[in-house]
Amino acid sequence: MNVFLWIVQALLAAIYVMSGLEKLTQPKDKLAGKYAWVKDVSLATLRFIGVMELLGAIGLIVPAATGIAPVLTPIAATGLVILMLLAVAMHVRRKEPSGVPVTAILLVLAAFVSWGRFGPYGW
Repeated sequence: MNVFLWIVQALLAAIYVMSGLEKLTQPKDKLAGKYAWVKDVSLATLRFIGVMELLGAIGLIVPAATGIAPVLTPIAATGLVILMLLAVAMHVRRKEPSGVPVTAILLVLAAFVSWGRFGPYGW
């Protein structure tokens, strides 16, 4: 199970690094063509989401891999769960059902990591 948790952590980290960097480096107008919700948030909010995704990705891997404060790994996973809960709520509020499944899958995977690393497979 520990290996499976590491695989999920690495997968989530890769996804959130790509997503976070995109939100931090791309102009808002370019992102608005890809994500309809971008039009409804400020640039500061968009960049904040990108930073949180990057920090979450780093938190999923670095503390556990280095052994320095490994409790930060399930905390990072919990933070990503909260971020995805807010994203699901936004998609539902905006009546964008197509955005919910991927967001919900990421939420479930992050919750699994949080459960596993806080619980029976923690350090």
